[in-house]
Amino acid sequence: MSRRLLPLILLLCLAACSTFSPKFTKPTLSVVSVEMLRGNLLQQDFQVKFRIQNPNDRALPVSGLHAELRVGGEPFASGANQKAFVVPAMGDTDFDMMITANMALGLLKLANNVNQQSGSIDYDLTGVVTIDLPFLGDVPFHQSGSFSLAAHQ
Repeated sequence: MSRRLLPLILLLCLAACSTFSPKFTKPTLSVVSVEMLRGNLLQQDFQVKFRIQNPNDRALPVSGLHAELRVGGEPFASGANQKAFVVPAMGDTDFDMMITANMALGLLKLANNVNQQSGSIDYDLTGVVTIDLPFLGDVPFHQSGSFSLAAHQ
């Protein structure tokens, strides 16, 4: 008799977990500003200000973030932030992160990937935000677009 009840009990437990588990909407991450702090021909350090927006009705404790920037399909820069912070419920938080790039190598790669017709270059920002909540862990993010290389007048 208990053997027949075991599958039913497991099914009820799964249904209860899905009913009571909190609904979670993925936060969005965007770049606010980029400032070069120091650099030479081999390596450049940038301070990048990010904004993370929390569309959820509960605060999100962030324990870390890793990001990689690809420009024209080529790896260009990467960085990590291990400083914990909290994004308020239905709010946003700005935070800074150091990103290291090899501009000399990157510029050579960029020259080969520029779309000559539009004068623009594609970029991809990917990474992982580590959320310090049970059953969430790492939340991947991806932002892509293009920027113009034409001079503004």
